[in-house]
Amino acid sequence: MEVTIKVFRYNPEKDKKPSYKTYKLEAIETDRVLDLLEKVKGYQDGTLSFRRSCAHGICGSDAMRINGFNRLACKTLVRDTGATIIVQPLLGLRVIKDLIVDMEPFFEHYRSVKPWLINDEPEPEKERTQSAAQRAIFDDTTKCILCACCTTSCPSFWANEQYVGPAAIVAAHRFIFDSRDKAAAERLKILNEVWGVYRCHTVFNCTMACPREIQITKAIGEVKMALTTGKLE
Repeated sequence: MEVTIKVFRYNPEKDKKPSYKTYKLEAIETDRVLDLLEKVKGYQDGTLSFRRSCAHGICGSDAMRINGFNRLACKTLVRDTGATIIVQPLLGLRVIKDLIVDMEPFFEHYRSVKPWLINDEPEPEKERTQSAAQRAIFDDTTKCILCACCTTSCPSFWANEQYVGPAAIVAAHRFIFDSRDKAAAERLKILNEVWGVYRCHTVFNCTMACPREIQITKAIGEVKMALTTGKLE
């Protein structure tokens, strides 16, 4: 089948404003959007710029807007998009070139919630164990691959980039509810700030955008509940 792919183009070093360029190429239904972009770059326009790495939905580097929805290009098939595909960079982050955005503000929010295990108690003779039930409480939020699909689909983040964003809250959730961690109160204090968790208005865009199918809105609700009740169960 012939596929038409319309791609956002912008090089701040020479372009006054963004534009779109349209390419036509042969494809099959099981081709991925990433395959099409690779074909364009390899055979039609070598100046096209985009991020990619593993190409298997693990690294999260090829997140972009495909037909108006945040998706991973390596997981989005032609049969799910149709013969006309519009590809744009993620919203809410500065465009460096074409489909490449500046991820530093996103990672700054991520780092702000201290996304690592904190436990200053004396080390046990063996590993710090936890039950299957304890693990199940935060298992879903361990799946995040930091693709930014959730945060850049959030209207609150579009309105003000100071909002910590869904991905950072997911990262905080993963450790707040970890029975081995001792810094839950510290993270909850961070998320209780002006641009913290209560800027979430439960739109569910983040949940729908997540390529790992994390129940992000549910996790955010659990963080809000922990702040309200002081309970981590």
